[in-house]
Amino acid sequence: MKAYFAKTPGIFRLLYPKRLWALSRNEKNIYLTFDDGPIPEVTPWVLEQLKEYHAKATFFCIGKNIQKHPEIFRKIIAEGHSVGNHTFHHLNGWKTEISKYVENVEKTGKQMTDDGGQLLKNTELIFRPPYGKITGKQAKLLQKKGYQIIMWDVLSGDFDQSISQEKCLENVLKNTKPGSIVIFHDSIKAEENLRYVLPKTLAFFKERGFDFKSLN
Repeated sequence: MKAYFAKTPGIFRLLYPKRLWALSRNEKNIYLTFDDGPIPEVTPWVLEQLKEYHAKATFFCIGKNIQKHPEIFRKIIAEGHSVGNHTFHHLNGWKTEISKYVENVEKTGKQMTDDGGQLLKNTELIFRPPYGKITGKQAKLLQKKGYQIIMWDVLSGDFDQSISQEKCLENVLKNTKPGSIVIFHDSIKAEENLRYVLPKTLAFFKERGFDFKSLN
């Protein structure tokens, strides 16, 4: 049995109203997000798919991957996409001491600024907790530092190698609606499902008059 919800239950949004779960349902916009990159095996391919459909997206990047692949990180920004913080070491907030967690986020913020150069000046600070796991105290500290915490209302499940590609696609097509924030992963673990699902998702919603926008 899967340990996640393809569609985020509404109770979560009520419990944590200061976190962003979705945007306006009144406009035909969808917000695709990609966690865990950048990596050379997957991220450049994602950028190609987005360009083909004139789509913009948001990439929540791991600091150590930015450090390893700064040229891909800069390419994401140069092509007009938004970037967000996903900690330096993909930390589970529920298992990490508060100060260590915040320090890890700030380390990534510095890495992003160093490698994004002038392109990241004065941009909004957005953060997504790995696994969606963050404590209330960690969240409050990051919000005080100016971070907006971005969650989601649709989880593709592309990282789950126990589900079929068709099921992963169904997760997205069935649950996405105007204003949805959808999670994919530009990672090796998710690659097989992602390569099947992403082009079909872009084509499906583009044909129905939706626009794909970044969060910034």
